[in-house]
Amino acid sequence: MVRHLERHNVSRIGWLRAAVLGANDGIVSTASLIVGVAAAGASREAVMVAGIAGLVAGAMSMAAGEYVSVSSQSDTEQADLARERGELVSQPEFELEELAQIYSARGVEPALARQVAEQMTAKDALAAHARDELGISEFTRARPIQAAFTSALTFAAGAALPLLVAALFPLAQMSIAVCATSLLFLAGLGALGAGAGGAGMARAAARVTLWGALAMALTAGVGALFGVAA
Repeated sequence: MVRHLERHNVSRIGWLRAAVLGANDGIVSTASLIVGVAAAGASREAVMVAGIAGLVAGAMSMAAGEYVSVSSQSDTEQADLARERGELVSQPEFELEELAQIYSARGVEPALARQVAEQMTAKDALAAHARDELGISEFTRARPIQAAFTSALTFAAGAALPLLVAALFPLAQMSIAVCATSLLFLAGLGALGAGAGGAGMARAAARVTLWGALAMALTAGVGALFGVAA
């Protein structure tokens, strides 16, 4: 028997989305915060404190948000699976016919679709209905703890990049250095995430860079406005 060892990009979807989102958010929000506070005329110490506070608060916020969001998805999946499990017990013939119709709608000849449904039901009826009726698979199943941990870790890693740059430059050059390097970081992250998912890298890099530049420009404008007002 030959084992199927081919790996597909979809197998990464569970952690890749949370990782890219976390790192992107960490870079954009922390760089914007540093630039905004610096534009308001704050001292170097105040800018660094704001950046560090943004890293900690952002990482915890990302973890909590991902956990709550993905937990809701998980609860919905479990409710659907529980319902399907009950229907398999109470009306097995109807569920068998439903599975056969799914395969038939995908192009399988009706008699063969019925045979396939019977074999799939005999092996693992709930798994067959979860995958083919509900669209729940091992690759896409919600994992709240994994999503929360990945988002927090990657947010902190992303936020650490503009913080490190801010720590290396004097206040006068800090904003320009943070903006320039953060845009490079975002372009690299967009390309890396797209490459890991098998998508086009240039378009992804341009997309995240554009939104990052917009966020930093708006925050710098607000900081400068309040700095003048003060």
